[in-house]
Amino acid sequence: MANADQLKALLQSHLEGDDSRFYSVAMQVAAHEAKRGHGKLAEELRSLVDQAKARRTITPASPSKTVPISKPRGELANLLSVSYPKSRLGDMVLNNELSQQLERIIREQRHAAEILSHGLSPRRKLLLVGPPGTGKTMTASVLAGELGLPMFQVRLDGLITKFMGETAAKLRQIFELTHQTRGVYFFDEFDAIGSQRGLANDVGEVRRILNSFLQMIEQDDSHSLIIGATNHPDILDNALFRRFDDLLHYELPDEVHIASVLKSRLSRMAVKNTSWKRLATKALGLSYAELTRAADEVLKTALIERSEKVSEKNIYQALDERRKLSNRLNKNS
Repeated sequence: MANADQLKALLQSHLEGDDSRFYSVAMQVAAHEAKRGHGKLAEELRSLVDQAKARRTITPASPSKTVPISKPRGELANLLSVSYPKSRLGDMVLNNELSQQLERIIREQRHAAEILSHGLSPRRKLLLVGPPGTGKTMTASVLAGELGLPMFQVRLDGLITKFMGETAAKLRQIFELTHQTRGVYFFDEFDAIGSQRGLANDVGEVRRILNSFLQMIEQDDSHSLIIGATNHPDILDNALFRRFDDLLHYELPDEVHIASVLKSRLSRMAVKNTSWKRLATKALGLSYAELTRAADEVLKTALIERSEKVSEKNIYQALDERRKLSNRLNKNS
């Protein structure tokens, strides 16, 4: 069971109302029990902690309002933004391979104590690669929602500085927090800190930042999920790929998935005989995010115009406008 120091820390954190510390110590107790071979007890402790976190995100007066469990303080407030997603895997439109990968990650996390008790490690260091708008950020939200964890998004504008050694010091603060507060830590635009050490414009600091990250992620033995996402896997340093437990590839949706997205969002208002297949053919090349925005534009227009139904032409026009906007943005980028 918990040692004397852990019992005192549990009691003190409870009295001080420090939920973050209380959950962290409880997870340490669970890990200790797992190492002693008490897998069932460890799993029950972890499950209780996750349930408590999920309940604490809801206030009695407002069931949909979240309250901060682990709000970053001090300098960390400039490095991390926290949210409490309610997204679920069923909210995403995925190909079979991605769906199976995510289901496996969630399943391993839910049975982490049992896995750890046998000297194995659940997948928790993930690298997501693919074009913008294909579901990488949504994946981080879904994992947080499915596991009842807070999601900490790393703010690169606060992390990366021009002063030698300062970025590495800030990275260390983030990795220290992964031990203190279990959550999903999301590094978007990960290539900003993970680019190849031999690039021509590498001024030395890039190498130091990358080397620091490689060392920290390799040494990290917390129970948090660490997720990197990039649109440019080709410029990532090869050493990075070995530090992650799983690599998830995201692609633009094909016609089947496009039709699924449009139908799921618009079928209730679409007129009869709307051809989702025909619309999907016209929308090839758009990302999931762009499809969602186009569908939302259709719904907003119908709401403003007090229309009870939307036509196939309405949907096509919204998709065409989104494609033109996307082309302009890509041309200027």
